[in-house]
Formats: sequence, structure tokens, C-alpha cells
Amino acid sequence: MHSVVISLLNHKGGTAKTSSTVNIGAALAREGKTVLLVDLDVQANLTHWLCGDLSEGSLSIAEAVLDKSVKLGSVIRDTPTKNLFVAPAGETMVDLELKLHSAYGREFLLKRALSQVLSKFDYILLDNPPSIGLTTVNALVASDYFLVPVSAEYLPLIGVKKLLGTIEQIKPLNEKLRNLGYLLTMVDRREGIGGDVEKILRDTFKDEVLQTVVRINTKIKALPQQRKTVFDIEGSSGKSFADFENIKNELVKRVTDGA
Repeated sequence: MHSVVISLLNHKGGTAKTSSTVNIGAALAREGKTVLLVDLDVQANLTHWLCGDLSEGSLSIAEAVLDKSVKLGSVIRDTPTKNLFVAPAGETMVDLELKLHSAYGREFLLKRALSQVLSKFDYILLDNPPSIGLTTVNALVASDYFLVPVSAEYLPLIGVKKLLGTIEQIKPLNEKLRNLGYLLTMVDRREGIGGDVEKILRDTFKDEVLQTVVRINTKIKALPQQRKTVFDIEGSSGKSFADFENIKNELVKRVTDGA
């Protein structure tokens, strides 16, 4: 077994990136896949969602990236979902970006850390910060694929092409990096702007846009506080259950087909 490593990123916040990471990961875990979610965002929303607050002095992904003596396995935590694990972000994430600037081999430190666990997980999903700094560069260098969540609004759509330009500059550091696609999120069919953005996205990126979209669901807002995923609160007839199950199926097919 060798992990498939996927970066979820968009340099604009509010695109449901963390929610997508958690629920895609849970969908894969429900299928019996072993999944590691890596929280690379200084806000640590994914960590709070699935692990709660870390106690003072707890090891986090930042230590595993910056300190060779800290093994990634010692950082990884269980979650309430079977087969789903988290490498959490802690208070030291604040210093990670700054310390990476002066680190030797700075673009490859996350790849080194992940290499210790590649044989233990089927999928590793990297939840990136809403910016393109050295943390995100590390994630892209360590990844096989990237997936771009785009909320059904006009401004996030504008930033997608700029994001792709930045990724192209990083590709010489990781020539195997492939685009897994664009995931339209926070879609409300009652609002015209959502349909407009979807049309522009599909006209621009064609088949690279996933067929399934993530529909607005007010239930999702309560999930982090409850430390639950959509699969814990909805049956198979629920819309978010269906959305993330179908997204998982699309992504697995794209990975199997080599994107």
C-alpha cells in the first residue's frame, strides 16, 4: 500500500475547504480505506472539529515538519470515525511559516515527514491555509494531486486562475503533481449567482469540474461543535450524505484513471 496524497487548497477563505476535507475523508473511511487528514491551517479548524482543543505542549504537525526527531506517527490522533485519523495543528503552527523560510530544504520538509507513514494509509488529505506560502508549497511538493474547492460566488472564481498560475510555478519541484479537479461548494439552487458561477466554471474548465456539487445545508454548521461528519447525522437519503458519497466516488475514479 502506498498513500494517495491530495492537497485541498484555495487561496481564498470561506470555500468550505475544511468541511470538504473532513467529509471526503469520512466518506473514504466509511468504505474501509485508512485516511489521514493533515491540518496545515494556522486556524486549526479541522483539528478543533475532529480532536477538540489540544492540551498545552501537545505535539502537532508543525513539530513533525520542523524537527526530524519528532516522528509523524507520534503526532497522529484517532477521531470518532473509524479508519479516519488526524495530524493536528497546534499553537506552534503560528511559527511554522516563518521557520520554514530559514530551514534547509524548506520546500521538502512535509514530504519527508509524510514519507514515514505513506505505507500506513490509503489516502492522505492535506487541508491547506487560505494563502500560498511555504506551508502550501510544502503541501503541493508532497502531493500526488490537488483539488480546488470553489464556493458558488463570483470572487472565489476570479482567484482560481491566479491560483493555477502559482501552482505552475511550483510544478518543477514536483513534476508528478496533477489536477484532480474543481469542487463547487455552498451551492444554493434558489440563488441565481450559484448557477452563473457553475456555468462559468464548467465552461472554463470543462470536465475538470466534478459533476457533483456540495449543496448548502445548515446542518453542517453544527458538525464541528459536535465532532461529527455528515454521515453521523444524515441517512443515505440526506442531501449532504449523497453529495459527499458521490464526490468520493468521482475522486476515486479519477485517481484510478490517473486523473
